[in-house]
Amino acid sequence: MAKKKVNKVKKVPVTMRALIQRINRKLATERGYVLKTTRGGRWRGELGDYYAVDPKRNCVVSEYIEPEDLGRELGVLRDWEKVRSERR
Repeated sequence: MAKKKVNKVKKVPVTMRALIQRINRKLATERGYVLKTTRGGRWRGELGDYYAVDPKRNCVVSEYIEPEDLGRELGVLRDWEKVRSERR
């Protein structure tokens, strides 16, 4: 019997920084929001690692955002892409 070739689909790595840039471009056109990263530990408990801000009203509109989930929801992260950490 002939063996069938199984094509393993490799996922293309996308850095978190590139994903956040894609999300911000999409959010800016659709909702006018900006995705921000929490710096330091002071606000991480209240906002999480990532949060969305409305720059026109200068207020936080969403906390505890998972960028990979949001990217897939917005359609900026495709099925064949995966997020990799920026550290090597």
